[in-house]
Amino acid sequence: MRIEGLRTKAVLGILALALAGGGVAVLASGYGMGSGLGGTQPLTEAAKQALLTALTGPEGEYAAYAMYTAVINEYGEVEPYLTIREAEARHIQALQRLLDRYGVEYPVENPYLGQVTAPESLEEAARAWAEGEIANVAMYDRLLEAVEGYPDITRVFQNLRRASLEAHLPAFQAAAESGGGLTQVHAGEGMGHPGGRGPQGRAFPVQGCSGHRGR
Repeated sequence: MRIEGLRTKAVLGILALALAGGGVAVLASGYGMGSGLGGTQPLTEAAKQALLTALTGPEGEYAAYAMYTAVINEYGEVEPYLTIREAEARHIQALQRLLDRYGVEYPVENPYLGQVTAPESLEEAARAWAEGEIANVAMYDRLLEAVEGYPDITRVFQNLRRASLEAHLPAFQAAAESGGGLTQVHAGEGMGHPGGRGPQGRAFPVQGCSGHRGR
């Protein structure tokens, strides 16, 4: 299966399972479900769907984590995929905490894992994931309108959007210009941390790294 940009048939198929009937489908991996005691007001249906989309949508955090995992499984612990995957894990946790707080069910395990494969080269992957980060920013631009009136959700969405725009996107753009990989990514305060201010330090390109399968 080849990845074209961010989306694949597998991603969309898993999304259909995860969001069947406008909600979260029953998956073998089980649900997360909080007490709902932390929310100051009940979620509107639009706000609920915005939270679920941020976590389980094709441009959301579960999908991104699975895609970076596919690259790491194929090519090894190469940057910036390794560092950004760690950031995606924190993004997932931030969204899960919100869903628990408001008592919204969601698939506990990532339904995209194992359903996507890496592109034919690291350079192709870097270009695809740069496009994916742009799509992720656009997703949060759409979803923020649905969560107006919920300051806690708005704050998390804004922070995750900022991480994609100011940290992840530049890292993938640099990787694409350097053959697909980076020798080092300085995490700093903002690299992938909700609430950060973007990458602190420079990413150094791999010299002479072709990034092709079977190297």
